[in-house]
Amino acid sequence: MEFSIIIMKKPIKRMTVAQATILYLQNQFVERDGVVQPFFAGCFGIFGHGNVGGIGQALLENKSFKYYQCRNEQSMVHSAIAYAKVKNRLGAFVCTTSIGPGATNMVTGAATATINRLPVLLLPGDIFANRSVDPVLQQLEYQYSNDISVNDCFKPVSKYWDRIQRPEQLLAALPKAMQILTSPAETGAVTLALPQDVQAEAYDFPAEFFTKKIWIIQRSRADKTILKKAVSIILNAKKPVIIAGGGVIYSDACEALKKLVNKTGIPVAETFAGKGSLCYNEPQNLGAAGVTGTPGAIAICEKADVVIGIGTRYSDFTTMSQSAFQNPKVQFININVSAFDSFKQGAVPVVADAKETLNDLIKMLGDYTVSGAYAASVKRYNVSWDKYVQQVYDYRHNKLVSQGEVIGAVNSFAGEKDMVICAAGSLPGDLHKLWRTTDPKGFHLEYGYSCMGYEIAGGLGAKMADPGREVYVMVGDASYLMLSQEIVTSIQEGVKFIIILLNNHGYASIGGLSQSLGSQGFGTHFKFRNKKSGQLDGGYLPVDLAANAESYGALVLRTKTIDDFNEALVQAKQADRTTVIYIETDREHRVSGSGWWEVPVSEQSGLATISKSLKVLNENRKKKRRYL
Repeated sequence: MEFSIIIMKKPIKRMTVAQATILYLQNQFVERDGVVQPFFAGCFGIFGHGNVGGIGQALLENKSFKYYQCRNEQSMVHSAIAYAKVKNRLGAFVCTTSIGPGATNMVTGAATATINRLPVLLLPGDIFANRSVDPVLQQLEYQYSNDISVNDCFKPVSKYWDRIQRPEQLLAALPKAMQILTSPAETGAVTLALPQDVQAEAYDFPAEFFTKKIWIIQRSRADKTILKKAVSIILNAKKPVIIAGGGVIYSDACEALKKLVNKTGIPVAETFAGKGSLCYNEPQNLGAAGVTGTPGAIAICEKADVVIGIGTRYSDFTTMSQSAFQNPKVQFININVSAFDSFKQGAVPVVADAKETLNDLIKMLGDYTVSGAYAASVKRYNVSWDKYVQQVYDYRHNKLVSQGEVIGAVNSFAGEKDMVICAAGSLPGDLHKLWRTTDPKGFHLEYGYSCMGYEIAGGLGAKMADPGREVYVMVGDASYLMLSQEIVTSIQEGVKFIIILLNNHGYASIGGLSQSLGSQGFGTHFKFRNKKSGQLDGGYLPVDLAANAESYGALVLRTKTIDDFNEALVQAKQADRTTVIYIETDREHRVSGSGWWEVPVSEQSGLATISKSLKVLNENRKKKRRYL
C-alpha cells in the first residue's frame, strides 16, 4: 500500500527584521471593559548609522505607522511616558535611536518609565551582530567580552530586555515584549536592542505572525480569604485612612473610590500620582499625602489605626521616610495589581485590580461608617486647607510675584478638564498641596523619578494623547535649561500647549533643602564666579530664557505682574501654536507647612548651621518605624 503525504505550506512574508518589527507592532491592540484600541500610536525617533538603514527604511515604507521626528533621545521617551500616562497605560509609543550616545541618552527615560510603571518600547540600534566590523563607530570595547554593548546599560532599568541577534528571534521576543507592556502589574520600559546589520536582514516570517492581535487587559479579582480579612480589619477600624496612588486612576476606579468614601466617610490622602483620584472639594479629601502633604493629611495619617493603600508604591515622600504613621497598632491593607507593591509596609496584600476591589468593598462593608466626630474633623481639615489655598492664590506684595500666586492664576483660569504638567524642582511640592484638581487627568506629575527636563516633552506627549484638553506645562528655569527642545517638535507637528516658564535664577528647591540642612544654599544659584571670593556668588547670569523659547518658534509672552500674567493666559489660550508665558518669581517666598523627609546631614562639620541641622535630623529619626 502506498501513502502520499501532502504538506500544506503556510503563507510566509519575506521581510527584513525592521520591516517585520514595525508591521507586527502596527497590528497589536488592547481591550479593556469591551473597548478595543490600537496599542501603539507610532514611533518617535532620531536616525543615525545604527538605525537609518533598518528601522528608518521600514518606517519610510510603512507610512501608516506614523513617525515623529524629535530633538533629543531622552525627551522622546518622556513624551512617550506622558502619552501612556494620559492613556491610562492603554496606549504607548515606540522610540528608536542609533547606537552609542543616541541609545544611552534614552537610559534616563527608561528608568523614568519603569519607576513610574508606564509602558514604552525602546528600539536602540546596536553593534554588528556578525562582528565583521569591529569596532564599529561609537562602539564600546570591553576587553573581556565581545557580547557587551552600551545597550546593556538598559538591563537594570527595563522590565524586559533582549538583543535580537537572529531574525527568527523576533517570533519570541516581540510577543514577550507585548506581554510585559500590556501587563498592569509588570509594565515599564521594554528594550529590544537591534544590531544594525540584523535590522536589514531578510527572513521568511510566517504570515500569521502579522495578523491582528488583541491583548486583554484583565481586571484581576482579589483572593476571597484575603479580601475577607481586609474587610474584617476595616470593620473594626476607628480612624482609617486611604492612601490613593496612581493605580486608582490607571484602573479607572475614581468613581468607585468616590462612592466608597461618600458612603463610609473614610478620608483620602493622595500621592503625587494619585492626585485627582477624588475631586478636591469632596469632604473626605484631605489633599496631598506625605512630605508635601496638607496639615490634615499629616495629622490624620499620624493617628490612623488602619491605612488602606490603593495603587501606591509607598515612596519615602508618601511615608515621610517611614515616620508618617505613628499609631502603635496601625495595620496596613494594600490593594495593588502588583504583588511586589502589595506586600509593602507588612500589609495584608490584596493583589487585585483597584476598581474591582473597591466595588467589592462597597458591598462587603455594608453599613460601616466612621464616627460622626471623625468625619467632621476630616471635613474641617478639607475646608480650612481650601481657605489657606485661596489666601496663597490671593497673596500680593510689592516684590516679585510668588510661585503660589502663579499656580493660583493658572488653576483659576484653567477649565475643569484642563491639565497641569510638572516634574521637578520646587513646583511639584507646591502644586501637590495647592492645585484644586477636578478631573482624574487634571494633575500630571512625574514624581516617581522627579526627572528634570520631563516637563515640556511630557506636555507634547500628553497633548498628543488628549488633544481636547488645554495642557499647561509648569517648568522652572533649571529644568527648562536641561530639556526644552521639544518645543520645536510641537511647532512642527502643530501640537499646541501652554508653557508657564518661571525664573527664580537657580535650583530653588534644592536651595531650600540645602538651607534646611545647614548647607546654606551652596551651589544652587545661577551666578557668575566672583573673582574676589573665588565662589559662584557674583551677579546673576544674564540668560534670556524667553528669547531662547522664541527662537524655537514658540509665541512668547513676557510678564512681570500677576495682572500681566492673567492677561497673558487669555492670549495664550487664543494662540494657534505653543505659547510660553515667562515670569520671574520670588525665590524665597514659599508655601508654608510640610512633613519631614530624611536627607543625610554631615556628622562632622565646622559649620554651626550644619551641627544644628544634625540635631534636628537625629530627633526626627526617632519617629521612624518599621512595619513588619
